[in-house]
Amino acid sequence: MPIPQACSSLTNRCFNKAINIYQYLIFKSPGITLITLLLLIASIVRFIPDFELDASADSLTLENDQDVAYYREARQHFPSSDDFLVIAWHPAAPMFSDTSLTQLADLKKQLLTIPRVTAVRSILDVPLLNNPDITLTEVGNHLTTIEDKGIPLSPEEQRKARKALTENALYKDLLISQDGKTSAIQIILKTDPAYSNAIQKREGFRKIRNERALNETETQALKDLNTQIKQLNQLNISENRAAIDDIRQTMEPFKTNNTLFLGGIPMIVVDMLQYISNDLKIFGAGVVAFLALTLAVIFRRFAWVVTPLFCCVLTCLIMLGYLGWQKFPVTVISSNFISLLLIITMSMIIHLIVRYRELARLTPNAPQKELAEQTIAKMFKPCLYTVLTTIVAFGSLFVSGIRPVIDFGTMMTIGLCTAFAVAFLVFPSLLCLIPKSWLTEKNLSSAQDQTKQTNESQLSVSGAFANFTERTGNFLILFAIALAGLCAWGISQLSVENRFIDYFKSDTEIYQGMSLIDNNLGGTTPLDIIIKTDASKQASVETEASEDEDCFLDDSCFDDVYADSTLFTLERVDQIKQLHEYLDSLPETGKVMSLQTTLELVEGIKGSPLDALELAFVDTMFPDSLRGLLLTPFVNEESGQLRLTLRVKESGSDLKRQAMLDKIRHFMINEMNFNPNDVKFTSMVVLYNNMLQSLFRSQIATIGVVFISILFMFLLLFRSIELALIGIMPNLLAAAVVLGLMGILGIPLDMMTITIAAITVGIAVDDTIHYLYRFKSEFKQDRRYMPTMKRSHRTIGSAMYYTSITITFGFSILALSNFKPTIYFGLLTSLAMLIALIAALTLLPQLIILFKPFGSEDTNELTTPDTHPIK
Repeated sequence: MPIPQACSSLTNRCFNKAINIYQYLIFKSPGITLITLLLLIASIVRFIPDFELDASADSLTLENDQDVAYYREARQHFPSSDDFLVIAWHPAAPMFSDTSLTQLADLKKQLLTIPRVTAVRSILDVPLLNNPDITLTEVGNHLTTIEDKGIPLSPEEQRKARKALTENALYKDLLISQDGKTSAIQIILKTDPAYSNAIQKREGFRKIRNERALNETETQALKDLNTQIKQLNQLNISENRAAIDDIRQTMEPFKTNNTLFLGGIPMIVVDMLQYISNDLKIFGAGVVAFLALTLAVIFRRFAWVVTPLFCCVLTCLIMLGYLGWQKFPVTVISSNFISLLLIITMSMIIHLIVRYRELARLTPNAPQKELAEQTIAKMFKPCLYTVLTTIVAFGSLFVSGIRPVIDFGTMMTIGLCTAFAVAFLVFPSLLCLIPKSWLTEKNLSSAQDQTKQTNESQLSVSGAFANFTERTGNFLILFAIALAGLCAWGISQLSVENRFIDYFKSDTEIYQGMSLIDNNLGGTTPLDIIIKTDASKQASVETEASEDEDCFLDDSCFDDVYADSTLFTLERVDQIKQLHEYLDSLPETGKVMSLQTTLELVEGIKGSPLDALELAFVDTMFPDSLRGLLLTPFVNEESGQLRLTLRVKESGSDLKRQAMLDKIRHFMINEMNFNPNDVKFTSMVVLYNNMLQSLFRSQIATIGVVFISILFMFLLLFRSIELALIGIMPNLLAAAVVLGLMGILGIPLDMMTITIAAITVGIAVDDTIHYLYRFKSEFKQDRRYMPTMKRSHRTIGSAMYYTSITITFGFSILALSNFKPTIYFGLLTSLAMLIALIAALTLLPQLIILFKPFGSEDTNELTTPDTHPIK
């Protein structure tokens, strides 16, 4: 026997043996099989307590983003931390009154008792640098704070303190609002050196990996580091959550007569995780409850409610256990996977139920196990095809290049396999064990009576679609073309420019706190601009100057001597001042700080501008206690770098991060003649913007891959390029309508909506495959397209209607979330499913009738009359 034939024969024997084993286990011993399956599932479910959520920086940044590496490098030159919280304090009494200052001191004292809090900074403990009674030569010896003066303050001391803080270039619009009515309380949290060290070591291995392949030892070390970082990150988040809870409890009594809002990156991370966790629990339960209601309305049998729900919940429990076992974290992007799995599993089960009920009507006397076996036999292939195409759709997310998106695709691929296994192992086992009388209608004497009742009670919607398609004809095609053109224009308007504040509802603390900080305290999100110069720290200025004593008193000569050896030159200071003023003029920016801030403060104390000699020695003017406040945040003499730091107003209606960054870069390079290689942007604005821009690029790549992949799958399934193109049109239209509507309405793509195209196609393609598969089967009866369309609508059309409506309303429950990306995701996916249903029951059959992909019609009399016309 030739080798190909031998291989084919062996494959067929293996396949047939597998089928025989399957039939024996499910239909001969369903009870034993079900108990065995549940025991196996229990071994996985026990890992559910290890399931975790992840909202760390790693989950929101690109793994190979060079800006992430530079961000960490910049923090070594200009030490700073994102591990702090801010309380926006707006007292009822005047800010500098005895009442307000006493309450503020009491709040600070209580905050310092919280274990994870290492320091609290407020207007009470910062030096009053531009107190009019202090001269430049005395500033180092006369540093006073409000706490030093003691509370209560006299009226004159209150006036001086207010003036010293609200007119201070460093504190104004950052620590205290310009009107003196709102101040910020900065809470410094304990940092974990082990976490920072692990991050640095991991970056070292990644750099090596970019140059060459890692050896076995290095690969294992990198794997261990990733595990350690995940564990430390979870520990930090847990400790931060406890600290934030304590801080909120501490704030509560002070809210009686004052306005307080908590803000900061650690709080946003903790609250986002809380929102995601609540969504997983509440909306998971909500979807289950809605599915139960839907099943009760559709099938009106208790068994048809409990059995599908049991399978859906079982699928989710298996996945939660698996993710806990593998330490596979769920991120913001993949946080809706529970709802997706529930709905996808339910869709598959509903198709099985509808097929079972159809067979039960046609053969009312058939035994229960025979009906179950026929149901599985007839639905195995179409369900397998739908699962494979849905896996391909979610697999398209692998090309995104974004780790959380890739992980979401992986997670859903595993989940789909789990759902298919549950649908064809657990569901048929249950079906064999449930009495037939619990599942079928009673008091019906014949299949004809059953069919009549079905037509009257259940087929009105699918029948209406069939009649509409028959009447409108080619108008549907023209309408679809026009709609596609409008959607194409809408898609061209899509963007990823969104405000982080818009992720949250207006009644949440995050939204209100960010608004208050934006409007009164100089903005929320940090942006750093690092400028590299050719200057380095000078060891001894006296040596150079002593070469020409006459030159020492000549400012211009002094500037020539030190121009190339110090950061503090008149030309460089003027350059920083020009850039500082430009940044301050932008509508997107709030507080801007730089070397200019420090010099402005010094000149305010001195009473006149600094000359070249004073500039050269400006770094020696400050005592060590002030260098960390006034100099090192903006100057690193060792590396010859200058830093400008600013806050971006997230509540600004016209905020467009990429456009803002491009505008600043253009000004610095084209207007100020900076070398492009000497200018670097960093901080959270840049990292988050990189994520958004990558999401946009990945959306284009994902859409292309998903449709090419689905088209290829259709070719494999139906072996017809014409049928493949016809089958993909409804799915393409559904995805295009949703994306186009987002563009038209100005709804930006974000971390969740970026996956809508893949999800829409992945789920909607199921109905297309089921319809084409059934149409092909029905067409063989009489080879007449219009009667076949009506029969297909009558049978598979009802199942499509049930599943799509269930999916639509299931996703719409997500609109109740506090997290707006979840709301948009739920509503837009619901809309996509509804459009996909309409397109599958109108456009798809019309394309089939128009192009006749199953061959020419039989012009003779119908061999099998359409005895059940749709009413």
